[in-house]
Amino acid sequence: MQASVRAVAALMLCASSLAPAQTGSTPPPLKRTEIARADVSVPNREAIVAHVEIAPGATAARHTHPGDEISYFLGGEGELLVDGQPPRRLKAGEAFIIPAGVVHAARNPGSEPARLVGVYVVEKGQPLATPAK
Repeated sequence: MQASVRAVAALMLCASSLAPAQTGSTPPPLKRTEIARADVSVPNREAIVAHVEIAPGATAARHTHPGDEISYFLGGEGELLVDGQPPRRLKAGEAFIIPAGVVHAARNPGSEPARLVGVYVVEKGQPLATPAK
């Protein structure tokens, strides 16, 4: 139980470190809610499944992951910004894969939350996301 509490705290810290400080009742630009976490067949790796929301008009700052991100877009509007690639518009039913260590960001140009399910196959004991310059 304590390990899952630490995991949730780490995810909250990661999400907050990717977002500028908020005041009042403004929602954070990026919110990750962990759904499941389990070991995978690759030594020292685990899979994390999360529901991700990007607030309307917000940008999830540039960051990397210590493993692969495989995400499925549920709804709203989105724009994936991967270093070295043109921006990619996303809508419900589309998916994307970002290899470990690749710098990326996401933007929601719409008026409703952008929602997706993210699956991260990452190194154990590492932060889920690290801000990039």
